[in-house]
Amino acid sequence: MSILPILRNAALAALVLVGTGGPAAAGIVARIDQSSQRMRVYVDGMLAYDWPVSTARRGFVTPNGSYRVGLMAPMWRSRKYHGSPMPHAMFFRGGYAIHGTYAVGHLGRRASHGCVRLSPANARTLYRLTQIYGGARVLVRN
Repeated sequence: MSILPILRNAALAALVLVGTGGPAAAGIVARIDQSSQRMRVYVDGMLAYDWPVSTARRGFVTPNGSYRVGLMAPMWRSRKYHGSPMPHAMFFRGGYAIHGTYAVGHLGRRASHGCVRLSPANARTLYRLTQIYGGARVLVRN
């Protein structure tokens, strides 16, 4: 008897649980709620941080969905918005990133061109956690 079907079923069950945010979701998960302008960061399934963010203002979009962090840069400069600084940038979908902002007075309300902005200290914390854990999952919802 082969154990391959058993392993295949276990892998499928794990994928289903990860896709729904269930118990298999381990490591770093950043859940961004655009309606409340908050990010909740989970470390190994436990809530570790709850921070204010700024997502897209009127006329712009922060895409909803489930993503993995791709390119990471300790300091990035926007190619689209006149070299604007993006400290501790973590790109999750094309040109969309989570990054620090110096406009901390706008945190907690919609203010960006589509990126998810955090205070510089919080962006640094998330960046370091993502490095330590070898990646992060990003969930964005309205």
